Amino acid sequence: MAEREVKVIFGPSGSGKSTLLRCINMLSPPERGDIFLRGENITMPGVNLNAVRTRLGMVFQHFNLFAHLKAIDNVSIGIRRVKGLSKKDAQTKAREALDRVRMAKWADHYPAQLSGGQQQRVGIARALAMEPEVILFDEPTSALDPELIGEVLQVMLDLAKTGTTMIVVTHELGFAKAVASEMIFLGEGVVIERGTPQHFFVSPKSERVKKFLKQLEVLYGTHEELLKPLDEEEY
Repeated sequence: MAEREVKVIFGPSGSGKSTLLRCINMLSPPERGDIFLRGENITMPGVNLNAVRTRLGMVFQHFNLFAHLKAIDNVSIGIRRVKGLSKKDAQTKAREALDRVRMAKWADHYPAQLSGGQQQRVGIARALAMEPEVILFDEPTSALDPELIGEVLQVMLDLAKTGTTMIVVTHELGFAKAVASEMIFLGEGVVIERGTPQHFFVSPKSERVKKFLKQLEVLYGTHEELLKPLDEEEY
């Protein structure tokens, strides 16, 4: 994929979507095949995987925040430990990242004091603070109540519009329609079909894809109304 693109990966449960992301960031090294990051084969023996992972941000389904740390410390701890920044410099970068996801005024709150949507936005800020070349999103709204999904999708939409390179596993059709450079349908670890949102929502070729898209619309809707810009107070 090229820089500034957004790839959306979707497909049924067990099709290998999350595994693909874990292979990309080498949490689960692939048994065969190669992964390239800016022309570098990161699957080669001797590659510094810790260094590689600093270049690949990851946003998980279940937030994975440290309960005993405030939002700003959840965001800054990785910068301090991995990049060796001072506490002051790390917190400056953390506040900048929190501001990008409109969480600056909750910087001193603990996870238990935040809604699920707010916690996920802290998770996104944590990834942004590392200044990665690509951010991987593993179904970032799947653990949220329906009324909280919109605020996370809006943040992701904002990031896409500013040119953040993203690979997103999601079933949120409205988000995919709005920002995807390409959509990829996986089935049992195999790419069944790929194309633009226009292709998938107007003229998909595979009957399997057509059936799956109809099921998604029934289960999730399009969420296009959730992609309208939110007022500051709604955040």
